Amino acid sequence: MTGSTSIEDKLKERIKELTCLYNVSSFIANSDLYNLEPTWQAIAYSLQEAIRYPKEASVELKIGDELIYAGEHSKDNVCILSAIKVFNKPIGSIKVGYSKYKYKENSFLDEEIQLLNRIALEIGNLFERKQIIESEALAKRHMERVDRLGILGEITAGIAHELNTPLANILGYTELLKDQFKNNPEVINDLDKIINSAIYSREVVKKLMFFSCDMPHQMELRNTVPIIKDAIGLLSPNFTKKNISCQLEISKDEIMLRVDAIQLTQVVFNLVINAIYFSPKNGVIKVMVSDTDKQMVLKISDEGPGIKTDKSENIFNPFFTTKPVGDGSGLGLSVVHGIVKSHKGSIKFEPNIPKGTIFTIVLPKN
Repeated sequence: MTGSTSIEDKLKERIKELTCLYNVSSFIANSDLYNLEPTWQAIAYSLQEAIRYPKEASVELKIGDELIYAGEHSKDNVCILSAIKVFNKPIGSIKVGYSKYKYKENSFLDEEIQLLNRIALEIGNLFERKQIIESEALAKRHMERVDRLGILGEITAGIAHELNTPLANILGYTELLKDQFKNNPEVINDLDKIINSAIYSREVVKKLMFFSCDMPHQMELRNTVPIIKDAIGLLSPNFTKKNISCQLEISKDEIMLRVDAIQLTQVVFNLVINAIYFSPKNGVIKVMVSDTDKQMVLKISDEGPGIKTDKSENIFNPFFTTKPVGDGSGLGLSVVHGIVKSHKGSIKFEPNIPKGTIFTIVLPKN
């Protein structure tokens, strides 16, 4: 094709460009939002065919760290380029080039530049649609979880109240029976088993009440440092049993916070117990406490297997546990979550590099 272009040639170029736009729209409409690489490859090849000299043209599609090529890639090119933007933020680019030894910058048609801009816009729109769909799905899951937790909170509060009275009766009458059979060691042994089971059940009820936030708060301005140290001190035998070391890092001796001391103990106790359970022998658990003018930050990390992605959504749900049957009730983290929320704080978890999990709790000072 020479510098002067016939009407027939121009018409052929427009048809190629329109065909490319149609194909790109089709690729995008039928794309798998969770596997877009085939879509990018198809767009790159389609764009190459739409350029005036397709055999000489190269296409480079850059999206984030991903690079897709069509045609012979060379650094010695003259090219046209269009940015790909998502909600006005650049995330990549699309580039078409010719060898600079055979072509000049004015070798590209104005319509080809417009085509490139239109394809970049279509790709940006696809990403915007993907982000909107993912945000809506996330919001839906969050609302479903809030509704589920609200219903469970009401149910567990009712269960806790209903169970307290019969458990108190079991403990009371069992103590009376122990007095009657004090000279019969076998019966006493069986009655002790009943008492221990009833006490365990009462502890589960307490956890249910913690989860439903039905227990009254005794909020006082307290120095949280001794509370945290005492909670960890209670677990010394557990550390020794698995030969686990606990590294306690506290930024200062006095961190004042308006808290319920018993509930803060429950939070530390539950998180550290979990860390001990999942830690390997000779592992290290770190408890880090720091503060600012507005908040206290508590971090507890372990070197266990970590939390799998498919489990992460349910980790704070009551009765959900990754422990084997009989090893856990699935209430520990839901109790912690309920207490932290009732103190107007936040809790999150993240991987501990290279292995394990870090739980971070932030409690406001006001």
